Amino acid sequence: MGDLSIQNLVVEYTSGTDAVRPIDGFNLDVAAGSLVILLGPSGCGKTTLLSCLGGILRPSAGAIKFGDVGVTSLDARGLSTYRRDTVGIVFQAFNLVPSLTALENVMVPMRSARISRRAAFKRAEQLLSRVGLQDRMSHRPGDLSGGQQQRVAVARAIALDPPLVLADEPTAHLDFIQVEEVLRLIRELASGDRMVVVATHDSRI
Repeated sequence: MGDLSIQNLVVEYTSGTDAVRPIDGFNLDVAAGSLVILLGPSGCGKTTLLSCLGGILRPSAGAIKFGDVGVTSLDARGLSTYRRDTVGIVFQAFNLVPSLTALENVMVPMRSARISRRAAFKRAEQLLSRVGLQDRMSHRPGDLSGGQQQRVAVARAIALDPPLVLADEPTAHLDFIQVEEVLRLIRELASGDRMVVVATHDSRI
């Protein structure tokens, strides 16, 4: 596991003739095993920051370090390895494969990491049971509620036991009961050495 350090981070892009900086000189130091809540309205740069932390977006300036890894100095191959081995992402839109069952969706990152089908199957079963979906493993995303899809997405994000989990608006479009379920999962994830960073505009968190 590792500490997170963000120093003088800048993300700039051009919109028409204007330069837009959703992140401008951002600094943050967080100890390993922390739960970090990025609370703010839509459009304030939360998703942009998560994309930088996840190695999806390269910032215009500044530095990100997680543990011993200088994320912003990695080349394309290094970023691919970092995303596979270090980061688990819970996307706002879930990004589940509609043609696959819940079990198969959770197996995807493990099979991509060349874990045997048998081991991936067993691990996926364990994770889906952990998030309370032991009776829904053979169901496809279209047959699951929003809260159930979110739990599948959480199980998939931790399939490779990453030390860093990023969750983008994990309670968006969920009712009160579903929000409580997702918050419980997030708190459980953050109870050990794993670092969890949540971006949200939901003050219920």
